[in-house]
Amino acid sequence: MLTKQFLYFILSGGLAAGLNWGSRFLFSQVVSFELAVILAFLVGLLSGFVLMRFFVFDDIGKPIVPQVGKYIAVNFFALLQTLLISILLARWALPSVGITHYAEALGHLVGVIIPVVTSYFGHKYITFR
Repeated sequence: MLTKQFLYFILSGGLAAGLNWGSRFLFSQVVSFELAVILAFLVGLLSGFVLMRFFVFDDIGKPIVPQVGKYIAVNFFALLQTLLISILLARWALPSVGITHYAEALGHLVGVIIPVVTSYFGHKYITFR
């Protein structure tokens, strides 16, 4: 059963993921796809932390510094997932089946979506504990 907390996580994470995915298009205007994915991830990381801290895990009264360190560690794992999936899809899997138009956008979209579950449990049991 879906909990209220998980639904808020999905909404907050969805907004952060949207900022992540959308900002990649802007970054891609000036840097390589791979670097744009990383920079966009940082946009999502910052917005996600603020949303998670205030709306999902309600940790306003707790010290922020330890949470930031744990948040970065959990999201580093998510970054590896996002980057690996995005590159594999955009550079190999999608072109191999004839999808070359929007391959980067589609690959990155899937790469952003995949870490949702691992991130939720990481933040619930590590970051905002």
